[in-house]
Formats: sequence, C-alpha cells, structure tokens
Amino acid sequence: MTRSSAIGADNEVVISPLPRVLDPHRLPNHIAIIMDGNGRWANERRLPRAMGHSAGVDALKRTLRLCSDWGINVLTVYAFSTENWSRPREEVNFLMSLFERVLKKELQSLNLKKVRIDFLGDLDQLPSRLQDLINEATEVTAKNNGICFNVCTNYGGRRELVLAAQRLALKAVEGDLDPNLIDENIFASELLTANSGDPDLLIRTSGERRLSNFLLWQLAYSEIHVTDIYWPDFDVKDLTSALLDYQSRTRRFGGVEPMPPNDI
Repeated sequence: MTRSSAIGADNEVVISPLPRVLDPHRLPNHIAIIMDGNGRWANERRLPRAMGHSAGVDALKRTLRLCSDWGINVLTVYAFSTENWSRPREEVNFLMSLFERVLKKELQSLNLKKVRIDFLGDLDQLPSRLQDLINEATEVTAKNNGICFNVCTNYGGRRELVLAAQRLALKAVEGDLDPNLIDENIFASELLTANSGDPDLLIRTSGERRLSNFLLWQLAYSEIHVTDIYWPDFDVKDLTSALLDYQSRTRRFGGVEPMPPNDI
C-alpha cells in the first residue's frame, strides 16, 4: 500500500516508489527512531549546534514522507527526552522555538497528506504556546487515515511505566480493577502508545548502542538497527538499508525457528 504524502506544484501528488530491493509484503508496520547525532553533525562542520537540529528537521520530513509513501503505518520518533532539559538553556530554548516554527509551517501540509499526529510525553511542562500548537495539530489531524506520526516530546520510558503503574494502582484502590487481573495487555493499555502497538523496528543513528530511556516496554521484541550515520544525513539509502536489515531477520519472539522436514 502507498499513500500520497508529497504535494508538488498545483497540488500534484508526488510519490516515492518503494525500492525494488525491498519486499513490499515484509515491511514493518511500526518504525521507531532515536534521531541521534545532530550536535556532532554540526560540530564536525564547525557550525552551531542549532544548525544541526535544523538539519535534523529536514531529515525527519524526508523520513516521514518515505515511510508514508512506502506503506509504513506508524512512525514514532524521539524528539525531546525528559533528560534533555539538562542541556544548555540556549539549546533548550532553541529546540522549543524550533518545535513551534515547524508545527506552524508544516501543519497544513501534513493535514493535506492525511498524517495523524500524536505527541507522547509529559506535555504540561512545555511552553504554553507550544502546548497550544500541539493541541491544535492533534485536533486538526485526529480523523486523518494516513500514517500515524508519534512525536515523543518530554518523554521518558521509566516515567511512562511509573505513571502507568500509578494509574492501575489507583483503579485497584478505588475498586475498579482487581489487581489479580492485571496482565501485559492491561498494562500496555495504560501506555502512551496504546493505540499504536509495539514497534517492529527501532532505528538508532550516530552509532550509539543504547535505548536511552526510550519505549522501554514497547521495544521488548523489536528488531534493532544501528547506523553510524548522523541523523541530519539519514536519507533514502539509509532507510532502505535499515529495512533490508529488518527483512533479513527471523522474528521468533522468544520461540524457536521451525525445523525443516526430514527428508529421510
């Protein structure tokens, strides 16, 4: 399945075809990305870190368009973690203003492309203007039937799990839930990704090999692809490479691969 996710002149629909090397029947339903390396990309070019973040936005737009065109149903990205507040104030302020500018500029286009946007995280700590834009983007795109685009903003995996446990505990205390009935499905229903399902594939750029407090529950059986490419340079070749890597895997989910029949 492909979607119309790029609009050219005179509202002409421009679609990027799926590369022939990929099997259209074995694509992941849900891709998660840790977009890492913006600062190092800028430092290596002797540019301000802010320019690395701006270039990272361009990479995100490319990737979202490709995922939409190629039939990926859900894209979840790590935009700003609960730990990112410890960065220099100037950088944090720039990131907040960058989020605002991008939302203002891109919302109409994303809506035309039928993208459904959800922001996952503790949004109450964000600047009020950004909260208003997030609420507007969520409401405007809520009924769209294209790719689901989850933007994890002020998100922390451990905090998500703690809050889910607290909500379940409160239901139990109030008599609305028997603690003995709590299972993995009930717990997962309290998570921010309850409507998206677990990622099939996690992509991390810049060569780091850790989860960095991202989707700790949801990534339990996700395939993981790590690339040394910095996020601003991530393009169609790199996404294709990640999907080829994914399609080379045998997903057993803790089981064993069936043995071939005995010819004897």
